[in-house]
Amino acid sequence: MEPQQQTIRDSAVYGEASELLRRLTGRPDADFHDGQFEAISALVTERRRALVVQRTGWGKSAVYFVATALLRRRGAGPTLLVSPLLALMRDQVAAAERAGVRAAAINSATSDEWEQIESRLAADEIDVLLVSPERLNNPRFREQQLPGLLGRMGLLVIDEAHCISDWGHDFRPDYRRIAALLAGLERDVPVLATTATANARVVDDVVEQLGRDVLTLRGSLARESLRLGSLALPTSRERLAWLVAHLGDLHGSGIVYALTVSAAEDTARLLREAGYAVSAYTGRTDPDERERLEAALKSNEVKALVATSALGMGFDKPDLGFVVHLGAPSSPVAYYQQVGRAGRGAADADVLLLPGAEDEAIWRYFATASMPDPERAAAVLAALGGPDDPPLSTPALEARVDIRRSPLELLLKVLDVDGAVRRVSGGWVATGAPWRYDAERYERIASARASEQRSMLAYERGERCRMETLQRDLDDPTAAPCGRCDVCAGAWYPTDIPGEAAQRASGQLQRVGVPIEPRGMWPTGADRRGLPVKGRIPEGERPAPGRAIARLTDLGWGGPLRDIFDAGTADRPIDDRLLEGVIATLRDWPWQERPVGVVAMPSLSRPLLVASTAAAIAERGRLPFLGSLDVDPSVPAVGPGGNSAFRLASVWGRFGVSPVLAETVSQAPGPILLVDDLVDSRWTITVAARALLAAGAPAVLPFALASVG
Repeated sequence: MEPQQQTIRDSAVYGEASELLRRLTGRPDADFHDGQFEAISALVTERRRALVVQRTGWGKSAVYFVATALLRRRGAGPTLLVSPLLALMRDQVAAAERAGVRAAAINSATSDEWEQIESRLAADEIDVLLVSPERLNNPRFREQQLPGLLGRMGLLVIDEAHCISDWGHDFRPDYRRIAALLAGLERDVPVLATTATANARVVDDVVEQLGRDVLTLRGSLARESLRLGSLALPTSRERLAWLVAHLGDLHGSGIVYALTVSAAEDTARLLREAGYAVSAYTGRTDPDERERLEAALKSNEVKALVATSALGMGFDKPDLGFVVHLGAPSSPVAYYQQVGRAGRGAADADVLLLPGAEDEAIWRYFATASMPDPERAAAVLAALGGPDDPPLSTPALEARVDIRRSPLELLLKVLDVDGAVRRVSGGWVATGAPWRYDAERYERIASARASEQRSMLAYERGERCRMETLQRDLDDPTAAPCGRCDVCAGAWYPTDIPGEAAQRASGQLQRVGVPIEPRGMWPTGADRRGLPVKGRIPEGERPAPGRAIARLTDLGWGGPLRDIFDAGTADRPIDDRLLEGVIATLRDWPWQERPVGVVAMPSLSRPLLVASTAAAIAERGRLPFLGSLDVDPSVPAVGPGGNSAFRLASVWGRFGVSPVLAETVSQAPGPILLVDDLVDSRWTITVAARALLAAGAPAVLPFALASVG
């Protein structure tokens, strides 16, 4: 121990802090790790700002809970803790209670409790208030509660602080508000920022935003409990088969990560059918179900959760036995964060990567989706008008700009943080401040992302010790060979794939049939686009539930379908393999009434594919091929993307039914099968089916080769 550290630990505060630590951990022999008390002392004794970069499981939460208790004993106000995830908040509230620290969280899941929390704050009965970064921009919280809280706040804690930096692997625009919050503090308040996943560039960025006199405490990021490995298998079939055969060989319970929602759901279904107790956990899982699944994993009621990155920061199960990745994250830093869920309180945990050929395509999609677009930003600012114009809600704004809800919300956050827009009661307003697209900045970020992807590929190749590789990517000066991974000590995992497991995986990958749910409501703002529709779509104007072979993101048919719809693939008639998928989908379709005829959509991009598919269905099903819908060439075709109101407007009036086809479908004794190549927003199929129904078709059954999502 350094002399300065020894002096700090000889202080009177040390004994008091140690007693609190023992209460927090429940261990009478608990002592601080190197750096823990040094951080506490900096906050409590020196009232400094500190950044702690330490490995997962090191005990960063102990620093802010013990510091909170010490500051409260000295008359300080409550701690404001900015935390990014509901799961993290739940764990932190429980941990605080163990230490005798009174904590409460205000987020989307607890907003109905705010009045009670306000009363407790007013009575000084809360020691730690946890808020999400998004809550900092909630108009009521920002204008009515936050000023008073800042006036008496004893400590500000920024958890997962790498989210502040746009160089970080999980940058969140809302975190940028914290810098403005710090700049606006009118008194000296100690500040603690913590993270396990920050390289040197991210550390420098966070320190700059924390401001003056920042104490940075960095420790070794090596995880001695983890045994790392990477197993390259040629196809999705082999990777899924490996899981089926060997998931039971992995010790305890753990997490299987997948890159997409559909991959997580499909993998969970396969493993359940193979007899494993597993469940899917994704961004589509509702909050109550997430909480139930997290509890089931913590109590070992399930072997694994098959999860997307929705289960990441903050989930804490000390004895988590393994983490397996079905597909690689786009950076070693993100990978380190996810594998850090394992082995936090156990001597041994296994971590295995099963990279896939589709990984790089998925990386490219998410990398471009997170960048602001200057043309879209200009459209948003134009729609909001001047600073004196009335606010627009997000749905109202969505109806005026051709941007879907999720990317629109992300763009608004970026513009808000940059000062160009502001969230107020009733929606969003423009501030009048000029906004410039910082092309140079985003080019640098894109270049950094590409470099991270190259590093991830190097990790997969095993060019050096795997733990050392992760540490080096995090600029850890203590990086050294671990002696445990498959590069250092040889493969520790089985590599065989039994025939029965391969057969099960093949069955899953060959599974066909995803639903095409009919639209039930016309989009908000359709009337602003000049369309004579509003509210609910009448039953007689909407298609029946439809079917597609698979989603483009599916592990099985997704690959062949992505090849077909790749921009560089020429239009051609349907081949025998794809036709097998078509026939299997139709065979397994649980329709109430079999179609009596086939109609093709008029495709501009793949006319040969669509027409040949419709004709083949008619031939195989012994159904009449009734021809194609007409298309109005004066209505321009648009590409994918955009929000519902714009997508509907782009196809409204585009499709017609010829007199001959109208006479045929009006006399049909049953449903008409409407064949298309790709279903995305479902507005094309909705408008086309409406035209057939208006011409007298009894019902319309949509069929497509693929669904976007």
